[in-house]
Amino acid sequence: MEPGKPSDRFTLANGVGIPCIGFGTFNMGDGSAVTAAVRAAIAAGYRHIDAAARYGNEMDVGRAIRESGIRRDELFVTGKLPNDSHGHEKTHAAFKRTLADLGLAYLDLYLIHWPNPLEFRSDWQRANAGSWKAFEELYADGRIRALGVSNFRAHHLDALAQTASVAPVVNQIRLCPGEYRLDIVEDSRRRGMLVEAYSPLARGAAFGRDALKEAAAAHGKTPAQVCVRWCLQHGCLPLPKSSTPERIRENAAVFDFVLSAAEMAAINTIEDRENWSMDPDTVDF
Repeated sequence: MEPGKPSDRFTLANGVGIPCIGFGTFNMGDGSAVTAAVRAAIAAGYRHIDAAARYGNEMDVGRAIRESGIRRDELFVTGKLPNDSHGHEKTHAAFKRTLADLGLAYLDLYLIHWPNPLEFRSDWQRANAGSWKAFEELYADGRIRALGVSNFRAHHLDALAQTASVAPVVNQIRLCPGEYRLDIVEDSRRRGMLVEAYSPLARGAAFGRDALKEAAAAHGKTPAQVCVRWCLQHGCLPLPKSSTPERIRENAAVFDFVLSAAEMAAINTIEDRENWSMDPDTVDF
């Protein structure tokens, strides 16, 4: 698929369509700022909102969705299981809280946010298996349209597969110029998962690199737009975020240019290991 606008869709392995650019909501300030940003994103054409209980702003995201005037079935909303709620019963309770806070009857996608949180480090495999059983029950009941994971590596996925009846269809990882984890991307794809890219703009860390600056100048675009386009051309789904309406619109205006093979290759070689994502097996939360 070669998407032409942010509401165009990839098709997940279970047949569910997912808009090809999502709007991230992590670390966006106070409640009114989050609501305003999500409303601006929906007004700009985004139809995919990426939320999480850990972000502490689900009520604000839900308020923006209700105030947008867009029908629920035109939006794709993602939620994530918080780290203190792994296990079967805790997962059901956490999911119920998320729906209540968002003010929604169902989620389009629900993810295990981190595979090995500190609270369950000695028994993460069993805790994830219990959570996934709850995920599958909610999926069967129509409360979740697609199941996925976040920050999972191959050994986490292998462990989950030992007890899962329904395979995850998404793996959301940090993927951006400077952290191009081809090993994780290829392993996820072999398992039938779409890779979502959080922090696709690298928090601006790579904007000064020659490969990005040269590609941006060649196409009359910003380095941020080149980052989003780079993710799409790798077949990954970017989740850019901003609180500024102009930048929110700009981050979705990436369908009128194509990076050349040489430009893609040059951007692939950018490396910024100092800012790589946290090791999911040693996170302290």
